[in-house]
Amino acid sequence: MKMRASRVVKKHQIICDQVDVLPPKQDELLVRTAWAALCGSDVHVVHGDVPLPPRILKAGTPGHEGIGYVEESTRPDYRKGDLVLTIPGDSARTGTFCDYQTLLSRYTLKVPATDLPLEQLLMAQQFGTVIYGLRQLPVDVVGKTVMVMGQGSAGLFFAWSLKRAGAAKVIASDKSAARLAISPQFGVDVPVKAGADAAQAVMDHTGGEGVDYLVEAVGNQEALAQSIGLIREAGHGLYFGLPDTKEFVPFNFHDFQRRRLTINAITHALRDRSMTSFQRALDLIVTKQIDVSPLISHAFSLDQIEQAMDYATTYKDNARKVCLKF
Repeated sequence: MKMRASRVVKKHQIICDQVDVLPPKQDELLVRTAWAALCGSDVHVVHGDVPLPPRILKAGTPGHEGIGYVEESTRPDYRKGDLVLTIPGDSARTGTFCDYQTLLSRYTLKVPATDLPLEQLLMAQQFGTVIYGLRQLPVDVVGKTVMVMGQGSAGLFFAWSLKRAGAAKVIASDKSAARLAISPQFGVDVPVKAGADAAQAVMDHTGGEGVDYLVEAVGNQEALAQSIGLIREAGHGLYFGLPDTKEFVPFNFHDFQRRRLTINAITHALRDRSMTSFQRALDLIVTKQIDVSPLISHAFSLDQIEQAMDYATTYKDNARKVCLKF
């Protein structure tokens, strides 16, 4: 049986192709994709200055945010028709940008009955990576001023989580006016355009000292270089965004050392085999403690993968979270 699947042909070019459906092996599921979403890391893989990893040769890559229905199962605890959130790891045999995903059952979560649209439940994948990052490197932000660089889905989830954790003021920056416009719904007190305006806003709201805690959720070279100068003495920084290059990104080491900054980086949320962070994200969405509906702006078919990637890259037509509907 054949299926549609994305394939990266070369840098800046991703297409929809026809490939064989991979039947499930032991402990695997075959999932019929209902929705998938494009992540900023997908954009970096296709359009960034990052060498394509070997796994990009798999069908449906680089997609890793998906939701769908079990079609075939090799496990008794999964039945045909079960709705599952799919979180494919490196051992998955396909990504999410294809009609059928073949992956280990441990990379899925059963979705409980809910009246929420599937595309909103899909947001639990990205949200789970944010919860994982904050859990691994916890910092007390109660009463503090924090900044989130980038207001894509990850940045918005960071803003919401930090405000919920007790941050007194959340400053957030982005190049997209559309993303900044919805950021107050996710706890942002000061939305500001990325770049010089963001630096000025940080100084204005902190008496020139910088924020107590900064999250870089873009992976953009300019943001990475600027970020060190926005953190106050003895402050903390969390670097989450997948870099758009493997080249050196210079920063002011003098400022870093003299201000005694603590900087951490986080990745690979799937190292948590318990999947508790993703389960927590799904629970928060299902119980409507967070409204993710403002995130989703565009839905394309898989045949339009190039157009979808273009919208996610350029923010065309006020794009925020771009999805694929199957």
